[in-house]
Amino acid sequence: MLRLETRPEPSRLMALASPLIALAVTTLLGLLLFVALGKDPVRGLQMFFWEPIRSAYAWSELGLKATPLILIALGLALCFRSNVWNIGAEGQFIAGALAAGWVAMQADAQTSAAIVVPVLLAGVVGGMAWAAITALLRDRFNANEILVSLMLVYVADLLLGYLVYGPWKDPNGYNFPQTVTFAAATKIPKLFSGWRVNIGVLIALGAVAGFWLLMFRSYAGYALQVGGLAPAAARYAGFSSRRALWTALLLSGGMAGLAGALEAAGPLGQLTPHVPAGYGFAAIIVAFVGRLHPVGIVGSGLLMSMFYIGGELAQSRLGLPKSITGVFQGLLLFTLLASDTLIHYRVRWARRAA
Repeated sequence: MLRLETRPEPSRLMALASPLIALAVTTLLGLLLFVALGKDPVRGLQMFFWEPIRSAYAWSELGLKATPLILIALGLALCFRSNVWNIGAEGQFIAGALAAGWVAMQADAQTSAAIVVPVLLAGVVGGMAWAAITALLRDRFNANEILVSLMLVYVADLLLGYLVYGPWKDPNGYNFPQTVTFAAATKIPKLFSGWRVNIGVLIALGAVAGFWLLMFRSYAGYALQVGGLAPAAARYAGFSSRRALWTALLLSGGMAGLAGALEAAGPLGQLTPHVPAGYGFAAIIVAFVGRLHPVGIVGSGLLMSMFYIGGELAQSRLGLPKSITGVFQGLLLFTLLASDTLIHYRVRWARRAA
């Protein structure tokens, strides 16, 4: 029979191979899923793994979709490495979109394109402010940051609904729950004419480099990780676990808020109840599939974007429900968790005792 045997030390090879194993198993399970649903499995997998990368325009859409996932996952990776469990990035994403949207709505036809900078900065501040609520409650009252940050997602969603159905509702919008369309000057500049991809991609790549330097090449990043993982040792070394908490949450909230600003002032161009697209939750999977490493997050962000685009294509072309995207995301997460077992354990064949 098969049994698990503890390894003398964690396997570096399996740490690298585990995401690839998880992707392969997810693909196989997806194949079986399409067969069970009575759909052509080859065409089904084509929607997820080929259509999103078949042309230059498809790659541009992939980059547009991956940008918020990468930005949010970078902040979450820093939090998780600091032992701060921020599960509410979706709420911080919404708060950033609200703050950026408010600034964007102040613009008119005479406003300079330079207002894009205040719009993005407002998104960062909005995300930070929302994350600060979690940091404050954890710091002052030792409240569980997992529950607090998660519950604040629903508060932010309700606040968005109140504003777009009420004070911020477009009076000329035929009673639809949406704000006015933002002025042209507030739109995030596009990289190529006729395509939707914008400078958010460049911002995300710059953030990847910045977080890599912070995490692995700076004293501050080292202090953050020690302060979160071993508070007693951090105090002995002169590091502040309290500072680690606030820094990790504020940076994570700021990145989620920036993603919200890029989404609101980018492809959406206004605020609607559909601003929350699940990026904050999907970015948790992106962070872990990317091994909490900025470079790995780029690859996992692109993969998760393929699932988003593939789910939309499967919905429109194959008649599958919208939830198929969530199914693939869940499969990837669970297979990754299962594959990670092989980092600390090896599978052995043992004969049954007589």
